[in-house]
Amino acid sequence: MDQPTLYAEPGTSWWPLLWGPVFAVLGFAVEALTGAVRPLLWLLVALVLLLPTALWVQGRRRLYAVRLTPVALHQGRDELRVGDVEAVEGVEPRAGARVLGGGWSLPRGTEAVPLRLVDGTVVMGWARDADALRAAIAKLLTTRGGGHSAT
Repeated sequence: MDQPTLYAEPGTSWWPLLWGPVFAVLGFAVEALTGAVRPLLWLLVALVLLLPTALWVQGRRRLYAVRLTPVALHQGRDELRVGDVEAVEGVEPRAGARVLGGGWSLPRGTEAVPLRLVDGTVVMGWARDADALRAAIAKLLTTRGGGHSAT
């Protein structure tokens, strides 16, 4: 069964896909001002720049996406069951805490969302809007009756 999304960040937008075609259009325009125009060359340039950018965007959307459902917090490649989370409020980040998503550090442009698990360990979640993710997790923990505030 598909779970409703309580909070989501896509990882990146699709707008970088415009870089290649915009560069090709500018090149075509400059060439048109100077004389001979080769539209097939500029179409090829647009495609050559578009394809690796599409792979880059798709990779970032997979590795840096954040999604919270009533059942799990998905961060990049990691999935953390909400039932394993004890607290999100008042949790202090710990040196050496595992970063969710499979990276060694928080993704650039994100803020830490430390989570204390039921076994007492602290893991580092992350989001661009850390306060919104923290609030969504806290609300979910409160409605499930399993959330604890700071101790």
